[in-house]
Amino acid sequence: MPLSEYEQRVLEQMERQLTSDDPRLANTLTSRGRKPVLRYVLGGIGAVLGLLLLVVGAAQSQVWLGVLGFVVMFASVAIAFTRPRHGGGPVGVVRPDGSTAPRPAAPKAKKGFMSRMEDRWDKRRDQGR
Repeated sequence: MPLSEYEQRVLEQMERQLTSDDPRLANTLTSRGRKPVLRYVLGGIGAVLGLLLLVVGAAQSQVWLGVLGFVVMFASVAIAFTRPRHGGGPVGVVRPDGSTAPRPAAPKAKKGFMSRMEDRWDKRRDQGR
């Protein structure tokens, strides 16, 4: 059933209000991302095939076939549930006025593990005083 003219106007007004109040949320809600259905289907098929190889390898006492089945099963599930590395991610940030800007560069020099642990230790010691 189509919306009446009044309902369409109210809906458009709500959309404009949302866009002006929270442009980041509005952008997230309006973006259409592809669902990775094909990845799930191929991952499921690979998992079943790997499980079949694992069972056949165990039944015939062939360790290499069981290990191959496990590797195929693990790899197919990992591929199905990981995100693709190319494109698709955000390339910038949304300013409060709704415009976009390139993402700021990440700091190049990262602290090592031990340096971060020492910083945490120092913070905890300073809080106790």
